[in-house]
Amino acid sequence: MPTSPQDNAPIKRLNYPTASFMTSAPTLAQCPSDIGAEVAFAGRSNAGKSSAINALTQQKGLARTSRTPGRTQLINFFSVANDEALRLVDLPGYGYAQVPEAVKLEWQRHLSEYLRERFSLRGLVLLMDVRHPLTEFDQMMLGWADKREMPVHILLTKSDKLKNGPAKAALQKVRSRLHEWEDLVSIQLFSSLKREGVDTLSQRLDQWLSPPNET
Repeated sequence: MPTSPQDNAPIKRLNYPTASFMTSAPTLAQCPSDIGAEVAFAGRSNAGKSSAINALTQQKGLARTSRTPGRTQLINFFSVANDEALRLVDLPGYGYAQVPEAVKLEWQRHLSEYLRERFSLRGLVLLMDVRHPLTEFDQMMLGWADKREMPVHILLTKSDKLKNGPAKAALQKVRSRLHEWEDLVSIQLFSSLKREGVDTLSQRLDQWLSPPNET
């Protein structure tokens, strides 16, 4: 299990708007050196993953958004605070109907290799549309994380599409269904459009990316 800071250890606040593009890789073998610490963002192609990364970093075009979900087929790396040892990782979107089945299977293979073998990976941000959570892909990702004992932070995205009551009810329903994983999984509502939940997300990333021995 990846090392993580103790709850009572001081946490360094990172400046995510300083994030900048590093490189893209089609396979695990072509990823940057497996050193330092990184957090990966994963989700179905229409879950709002790129929009969430852009909201976190306050950069409209850092993670490219597209009207054709599923177009990005690369693992994209972004450095934080001008430090290439601290990285955000945008994993390929998966599961969009217009993507050929062979491409979906290829993405699944690369995602599996990355999640199994990437030593510097400290946590996984899993994005789900609040109106359609826990799809087959979401459960597959949770299964991979469970096998590696990888902490997962779930963003129930597009929460602005629901009124406050239904949004909170959806959050509670997902939390209840994942009760057996409560020691590994945390969950929040998130809206890129209204920038709701950005601070909660950044605090979770700070915990994962802070050196475990920092004082």
